[in-house]
Amino acid sequence: MIGRPIGSEDRDVGPHGVKAEINVTSLVDVAFTLLIIFMITAPVLQGGVEVTVPKAPASPLESEDGLVVSVDAAGRIFIDETEVSLEEFDAAIMPVLRRRGFPMVYVKGDANVPYGVVLNVIGRLKESDVEAVSLVAEPETGEP
Repeated sequence: MIGRPIGSEDRDVGPHGVKAEINVTSLVDVAFTLLIIFMITAPVLQGGVEVTVPKAPASPLESEDGLVVSVDAAGRIFIDETEVSLEEFDAAIMPVLRRRGFPMVYVKGDANVPYGVVLNVIGRLKESDVEAVSLVAEPETGEP
């Protein structure tokens, strides 16, 4: 064996012939399982409070890295899942934006909430120097 190159054809060692291969079957199984779990839980991770948003000609969200501000049918305001009053909104939004560093804020207004409440929230976001504010809507379908 002395003087033979490392990559020679005769690499078998012992009576059973050992091969130096990595079995990746278990790794692939775990990777696919995690992929399925992430695909199932991704819609839940969008954040915010569940509200019935109005239907409009809208395209799906391109980015998931945004802060969600929700206004429910009763006019209550939520930053992610934390309820705040309109008076507390300015003081509550800035620390969250600074801590998370989100470039985008998504406003989810319930279809039955008065227009003025959602407009007031958007105005306060603009006063807080939030540059990118988007409204969330359900995509329209051909059904009435």
